[in-house]
This record gives sequence, C-alpha cells and structure tokens, in this order.
Amino acid sequence: MAMRNSVALATLLVSMFVAFPAICQPVKAIPAASLDLAARLQEEESHPGQREAAYKAGGKVAAFCANCHGEGGNSNNAAIPNLAGQNPTYLLEQLRQFSDGSRRNEFMERMIKALSPAEKIGIVVFYSSQEVTHKPSANAALVGQGLAYYNNVCARCHGAQGRGNAKVARVAGQQPDYLNVTLKRYRDGSGVRNEPLMAANTRLMTDADIAAVVAYVSSMK
Repeated sequence: MAMRNSVALATLLVSMFVAFPAICQPVKAIPAASLDLAARLQEEESHPGQREAAYKAGGKVAAFCANCHGEGGNSNNAAIPNLAGQNPTYLLEQLRQFSDGSRRNEFMERMIKALSPAEKIGIVVFYSSQEVTHKPSANAALVGQGLAYYNNVCARCHGAQGRGNAKVARVAGQQPDYLNVTLKRYRDGSGVRNEPLMAANTRLMTDADIAAVVAYVSSMK
C-alpha cells in the first residue's frame, strides 16, 4: 500500500510539472525601473517616444483631476493649488507622500492609491509640461513689500523666479488662498505636512508678511 501511494504521489508531481512548468521555474527579477518610479520617470523623459505616450496617458487622468485642479492644472479655485509647471520629480514625490500617508488629504490619498504606476508617471509628465496662467496683482504696493521679503528669505530655496526644483515646490503663479493657508500652517505648526525648513523660515512671519509674500508670489510668471 505504501509503495502504491509513493508511486501515485510521484506520478502526480510529474504531471504537475508537465502541465504547469512555470511553477517550478525561478521567478525572474522585475526591472528596477518598474519598482522605482523616479527612475522610471527619468527613463521615460529621456526617450521622446515614451515621454509622448506618458503625456497622453497623463492627459486622460488629468481630465478627472480638472474637476478640482482646473484645465491644464490651472485651478479655478483660489484655495486649490495649481499643478501646472511643477517639477515632475517634485510632483512624483508628492504622489508618494499622499500614497504612504506622510502628506494627508483623505480624498487625494484614496485617488492616488487607485492610480497605476504608469498613470502616476503620466500625470506628472502632463502637468509639468503645462503653462501657468499669469494673474497679476492689483495691489502694487503690497507686491513690492512681498518682493523684498521673498528675495531676503524665500528665494534661496524656491529660486529668484519661484520655479523651485526637484525637491522644492514651484510657487510662482500659485493660488493665493492656498499659499496663505499653507504658510500659516507651516508657521503655526498646524498643518498636515512635516517640513522643518519651511517651519523654521515661517516661524517669525506676521500675517502682514504672509499677505505681502502671497501677493508677490501669486503674481509671478
């Protein structure tokens, strides 16, 4: 009986190997670019054909995002940030932070977690390629005050033109209400983002300082 059972088991194992050979094969390593979205973004941006495909895919996702962030990433709501013109690597990092909960917004967290890696790459390629709509300020005196403060404190990180970089947000042309709330949250330590440098640089800002900087920054091209 034991012999017959052993033969039967051996026959079963052989048949499984023949019918499902993949089960018994070593798992192939997944290319690093598919695991590292930053590397994948760099790869696609360096190949025009891949970048164009990513841009088109991102445009489809952006059709939904436009409900809040506006057409082409220029928000129609002063309290919702523009995404147009942001550095793609910076945008990708914000997606990662929303995904892992280090940057909190319930709606954004749920939406971004639903995106595929290809859609995440596409959306940052699309928005980083858009132009920011310029909205000049009507208060020239306040803009002048903001210019002086910005050049003294903010320009060393965000750049003289407010364009930011891969690690620092573009602020030029950003929505004024969004800027105002964000700066006050950093200053008061009441926000949902942990950025020690921003906290340190806003700690001594008065409401008047913030109003001036917002007037200047939101009017930058």
